[in-house]
Amino acid sequence: MDSSVLLSLLPHKGLSPYLILWIGFFLRDSICRLTFQGSPPIFTPVSVGVPQGSPISPLLFVIYVSSLYTDIPNGLTISYPDDFTITVASRSYRTNIHLFQKACSALERNVTPRNISFAVAKTELIHWRTPRENQTPCRLPVHLEGQAFYPQTSLRWLGILFTLSFDPRAHFSCRLSPAKGAFAAIRRLSPPSIGLPPHLCLTLARSLLAPICLYCSAVWLPSPCIMDTMSVFWRWVCRWTTNCFSTTNSICLYKEACPPPWPAWSATSIPCGALGSSVPPRRSTQLPLVS
Repeated sequence: MDSSVLLSLLPHKGLSPYLILWIGFFLRDSICRLTFQGSPPIFTPVSVGVPQGSPISPLLFVIYVSSLYTDIPNGLTISYPDDFTITVASRSYRTNIHLFQKACSALERNVTPRNISFAVAKTELIHWRTPRENQTPCRLPVHLEGQAFYPQTSLRWLGILFTLSFDPRAHFSCRLSPAKGAFAAIRRLSPPSIGLPPHLCLTLARSLLAPICLYCSAVWLPSPCIMDTMSVFWRWVCRWTTNCFSTTNSICLYKEACPPPWPAWSATSIPCGALGSSVPPRRSTQLPLVS
């Protein structure tokens, strides 16, 4: 991030001259040092970037890259610090490729004045399709900077697993495996009759296991099929927190364990967002770019 370019953008965002001057002093005369074992701690001036850990740094970064978000017909652009993704949708894969190439060309024109570059070699591509699509998966590539990127059968972005059919079951099935591993580790802290008290076990379950299982469920509602599997796992967690027998009735178990049943808990606390449980009505294609 070039501080001079950033300061030139701030007046167009409606910031007062006093605040722009304050940000200029905030970014000026920055120094950093890299400490290795046995090396002298020498400070080096830094003329790019923003101080790490500052509350204002993410906001300044968003202002700096705001020009990269161009309007794409039937498309969506999302970024997260150093990851950038473009999604387009149409009734034809070839139309998707055309829209992609056009969006990438516009993106390349916008990043040049900002002195921003992308690690094109890390680009990943996936073609989504509706569940009713029975045709052979599309193998059309996208060409960027003379390189051809062929679509993958699955793609992970920000910890979210996407598949060709845009089905959330694959993602939540993968989330369930590490949750079971974490549960196997923490249950040793409280074997039957000894160890942590029940209220601390419940705290561990709700603060550690639930976020692992329900990661991304705020925008992607788990299907009833995978929720049934997760409910079986949650009942074992409730038995651990209460030291109940494996034959204990589920209704009594949930009342004793304090948290409500897993499906009810997730349905009441997690809204169905933009992605929800629906599948895109058209063929769509996603291309994450790593900057």
